[in-house]
Amino acid sequence: MSISRRREVLNAIGDSGVLPLFFCDDVGQSVRIVAALAQGGARAIEFTDRGPNARRVFAEMAVQAAVQSQDVLLGAGSIRDPHAADWFIASGARFIVGPTFDPDVATLCNLRRVPYLPGCATPTEIVTAEKSGVEFVKVFPGDVLGPAFVRAIRGPLPEAQVVVTGGVAATEASVRDWISAGAAALGFGSGLVSAAITSGADPAPLTRTVADLIGWVALARSAQATSMPHPTRVQIASSQESQP
Repeated sequence: MSISRRREVLNAIGDSGVLPLFFCDDVGQSVRIVAALAQGGARAIEFTDRGPNARRVFAEMAVQAAVQSQDVLLGAGSIRDPHAADWFIASGARFIVGPTFDPDVATLCNLRRVPYLPGCATPTEIVTAEKSGVEFVKVFPGDVLGPAFVRAIRGPLPEAQVVVTGGVAATEASVRDWISAGAAALGFGSGLVSAAITSGADPAPLTRTVADLIGWVALARSAQATSMPHPTRVQIASSQESQP
């Protein structure tokens, strides 16, 4: 996989600021969920490895989603070892997400040119992950650490690009709190893709909700930019990439 394809995933997450994630043990419903999320504007979507049928569902879903939602970049979450990461990458995962940081997973993903978003809960873990080539770190669990944690680490670690997962509500107030604290993107799990939907309910309402979330992220970033004397990391990366 090329560097440009790796950058495509990072841009998809960073530009929208929204990373939906879910697990469903039914292939057809998983494809419908992905389609609904994609119609709302989500390009990067995480499927978590949390059930006995997760690998079978992912492999079949990836093939169908590639036809029905060609712009979608599917990733695999809850990955804790390089063997699982290697399997999902071979089955079509464009990025890997973990609950913790694993140096062997980082090495594998670097060799495969696949972004790795490891779970980190301390400044030391964040810096260690960044030294291993990680661009986005997943602050997890967000409901325990809170926006104050993100705001605090932005002082000594202003370069850190944080994706908060766990405890992020699909509301304008929650989005505003996390983005204003300095989060680069937000992961939305059961608060977005509910148990009712993964159990078979119509996923169509997800389209409007995702569109709202992306809009709220944009508004929060705009408000943050007007109140800060310097651009955020996401804006810096975007401006540098646009230069010849």
